[in-house]
Amino acid sequence: MLSTPILQFGTSRFLQAHVDLFLSEALAHGEALGPVTVVQSSGDPARAARLGGLLQPGGYPVRLKGLRDGRTVDEERRVTSVARTLSTASDMDLLLEMMVDEVQIILSNTADAGFRAQPADASGETRPLQEMSFPGKLSRLLLARHEAGGTRIQVMPTELVQNNGDVLRELVLAASAHLPQAFRDWLSTDVLWVNSLVDRIVSEPLEPAGAVAEPYALWAIEDRPGLILPCAHPDVQVVGDLDKVARLKLFVLNLGHSWMVSRWLDEGCDGPALVRDVLADPSRRAALEGLYQDEVLPGFAAAGEGAAAAAYVAETLDRFANPFLDHALADIAQNHSEKLDRRIAAFVTWARGQGDRTAKPRLEAALAGREETA
Repeated sequence: MLSTPILQFGTSRFLQAHVDLFLSEALAHGEALGPVTVVQSSGDPARAARLGGLLQPGGYPVRLKGLRDGRTVDEERRVTSVARTLSTASDMDLLLEMMVDEVQIILSNTADAGFRAQPADASGETRPLQEMSFPGKLSRLLLARHEAGGTRIQVMPTELVQNNGDVLRELVLAASAHLPQAFRDWLSTDVLWVNSLVDRIVSEPLEPAGAVAEPYALWAIEDRPGLILPCAHPDVQVVGDLDKVARLKLFVLNLGHSWMVSRWLDEGCDGPALVRDVLADPSRRAALEGLYQDEVLPGFAAAGEGAAAAAYVAETLDRFANPFLDHALADIAQNHSEKLDRRIAAFVTWARGQGDRTAKPRLEAALAGREETA
């Protein structure tokens, strides 16, 4: 009988080229917890077509293209870690059965808007789940686990939210406010909520499944008692202080992406449409470098993290300029307002809290544009 100890919510090309690829490579060496069941929970018909593609014979392709450690990488790998695919719209019975005791780790990577509470979250019903937020859906599925005896389980979100495990725990608790107190207590004592950070630029999808991505990748997982690693892999790191790693990713790479999108939108989407084309334009590259030098690095310097941030900025500029990747600004622009809040507004607040008093006109202009379109 098929057993998949890892349950993954999300069919995104990022997960395909990151977590699922890591698991596939680790499984080949006997260093992964097990294969994956991927769950589509959005109800989006376009994404439903990916489910079959994830199970194609021989695995689906991931093409790694770019520079790493001074050498050119241009290779294809096949991902075979996905053993089963389900949908919350049609496979609830099997999903609930798996939640009883088969699943050991729950992974997720949902859209930013998926964390937003929905009226259906307050329903006492287990199904249907389609109108609930992701925390609402997760609450109902974990309730089935609790009612069946409540064996321990680990939840590992990979959404680009600082302290994402802690944040998801609080959102699930909020979505469970009307459910039995014993269940809510169990959510805090027997569910291990793990903070992690993921980093890889995944530039385009392959059909019916797969993606093109840069060689660089990171899955930084915060250490805590009882932690179970999904796999051992060179790009998986267990760290004691995730905040420093998270700040670099969110406030350098992601901030730069969203700032470029803001300029692109301000220009009526008439400028370069790809990240690498922005970097290939001397004046636009100079503007981005000026943003980092004048407005971003002073915040890190005030926090005593200037050297690490300067090195990461240099690496980030090289990654942005990767000539192999068609990383579209239109793709980065999805959920732009929420991203501005988490990447730019949050950075300015943090930098000011560290004592950084330097002017930040470029960042403030991006935030003003958000307010004008709200």
